Amino acid sequence: MDTEAQPTERDRPSHPESPGTEGRSRFASVARIADRVPGGRITLGLFVCLAFLLLLNAFVMQPFQIPSGSMEQGLRIGDRVLVNKLAYRFGAQPRRGDVIVFDGTGYFGDADYVKRVVGVGGDHVVCCDQKGRLEVNGRPVDETAILYPGDAPSDVPFDVAVPPGRLFVLGDHRGDSSDSRDHLGSPGGGMIPVDDVIGRADWIVWPYRHWTHLTRPSAYARVSAAAGAHG
Repeated sequence: MDTEAQPTERDRPSHPESPGTEGRSRFASVARIADRVPGGRITLGLFVCLAFLLLLNAFVMQPFQIPSGSMEQGLRIGDRVLVNKLAYRFGAQPRRGDVIVFDGTGYFGDADYVKRVVGVGGDHVVCCDQKGRLEVNGRPVDETAILYPGDAPSDVPFDVAVPPGRLFVLGDHRGDSSDSRDHLGSPGGGMIPVDDVIGRADWIVWPYRHWTHLTRPSAYARVSAAAGAHG
């Protein structure tokens, strides 16, 4: 004997839910929450916006204030740059010429720093050639467009091989920058671990008159990758 219960007309709801009922129910739930928050929907909206900005700051974009003149003339003291924190995710690597922000703890000091990438893992970086230019993997790099007026590529000669997973970084104001050159004898040899890079500085966003997109200089883009280096 089949004992399975069979639905009857009386078992069916007398008022079936329409497709929009669920959406209205959710809206009503949000409205009830807003009614319980001091300030109502305005306060709730502000909390949502704040949460969005915190997530954006943590994972996507972060403003960074330039604290010194080490990157003049391109980045001036007090400028605020927008740092792209996704630039080196998903397999991408810093490239020569990129302006990066990194955590210098254990290498430069207990702070975040902004510098330009001059050498990546596997590169051979020398200063200076017979014409006083920086040389990367045997190719001279004309930095005239980015260096602070009157600065030489370096007053300190160096000849370094950048280990895999590390970066050799310099400030654009070479006469007023503490960078990889100053830490060649320190643990790590002044080379920054790629894992300590916070992101790439893509825009100057404040003050408004300095608003500009930071691009990779063509002089670095023409450098060929050394064996084992990331181009």
